[in-house]
Amino acid sequence: MSRTDAILKRLGQLHPKLIDLSLDRMLPLLDALGRPQDKLPPVIHVAGTNAKGSTIAYLRAFLEAAGQRVHVYNSPHLVHFNERIRLAGKLVSTRRLNQMLEHVEAVNAGRPITFFEVTTVVAMMLYAETEADYLLLETGMGGTYDTTNIVAHPLGVIITPVDLDHQGFLGNTIAEIAVSKAGILKRGSKAVIGMQQEEGRAVIDRAARRLGITPLFQGEDFHGAAQDGRLVYQDEDGLLDLPPPALIGAHQYDNAALAIAATRQFGLPVDEAALAKGLRQVVWPARMMPLRGRLRDLLGPGSELWLDGGHNVHGATALAQAIDEMNRNRPAPLVLIMGMMNTRSPAAFLGPFAGKAEQVFTLTVPNEPNAHKATDMAETIKAAGFAATPKRSILSALQAAAAIPNARVLICGSLYLAGDVLAKNGTPPD
Repeated sequence: MSRTDAILKRLGQLHPKLIDLSLDRMLPLLDALGRPQDKLPPVIHVAGTNAKGSTIAYLRAFLEAAGQRVHVYNSPHLVHFNERIRLAGKLVSTRRLNQMLEHVEAVNAGRPITFFEVTTVVAMMLYAETEADYLLLETGMGGTYDTTNIVAHPLGVIITPVDLDHQGFLGNTIAEIAVSKAGILKRGSKAVIGMQQEEGRAVIDRAARRLGITPLFQGEDFHGAAQDGRLVYQDEDGLLDLPPPALIGAHQYDNAALAIAATRQFGLPVDEAALAKGLRQVVWPARMMPLRGRLRDLLGPGSELWLDGGHNVHGATALAQAIDEMNRNRPAPLVLIMGMMNTRSPAAFLGPFAGKAEQVFTLTVPNEPNAHKATDMAETIKAAGFAATPKRSILSALQAAAAIPNARVLICGSLYLAGDVLAKNGTPPD
């Protein structure tokens, strides 16, 4: 076990629950550490059910293309914890991370605090002591009581599409979940809102207007779409004709448009040339990502291997649409290799793939006690009308997939599975 893992294990034992939505444990600790949340560069706070990470990836690409230094906070990580904390463009070094983890641990002095709370405090300390131009801050879950909701005056707030997810914590309807997401809105901050279902849109609009905010809504105040192989963006300030995003899938045009709207609404120093450069260079691992290397080599020469961490129905719908686009260019039998946490429904996730997937191989996500068992998942999937076979490992699943000539193989269902795949492929994020 590495030193980092040993520290994180100790911190994870300070509170019996992994998730306990509250700010009451964090705020005294932040006070004891000198309130680092008040010493941050301008913050763009992002909440939503899907597309938070992709939207932040575009914003980072745009700002860095414009010469800006950018902090980023994302979760979860795929392979190494360092991926969660990017300082002025670079992932935090292991040495510096360990020093801050131990410092915060000492100040906390064994008091109950959840893993995500204490590691968010660590990130705030690192961001406060490192010079940068902006901080792109992603919520972990919800908004109102999310650990990141400690910034009193963000420059801007983005709410990406809200859908059913984490119902046990956030509510059982789109409206209830939207109430939580809207909790990151702050008086005096500007807001840009992604595509929403009507009940979610109404909740967010009411919350914004109570705070004196007039938000921009995607599909009403700004638009972005694919036209003739380009991204065409339009708002009241005019039209932009831009390169297509480097990230795969029609949904990425929506995500890119949301980020472009934020740069304009928040007054970021990003011109059209920086937008174009950012769209070409944007990177977001394990989101419809082509895999090359040792795992791809297990398949036949005519096959493709793709990796995506999507794990809910909204994400699966976007994935199925991306597969449809690929089939228009090159039809190929679709093979899914799938592992999921037991808080998700495998049958619901596979709904958008009905009539598309030739075979599903199921895996138990390695080292995750709360993962669906591969055998149980295969039975559930068979009952939903899919051909499904459990496999012991990603290697045996790929070897089985290799028996289907010229297949398009997609590994999906869990970011934890995606991280394990990247580690086994020898291609962790930078």
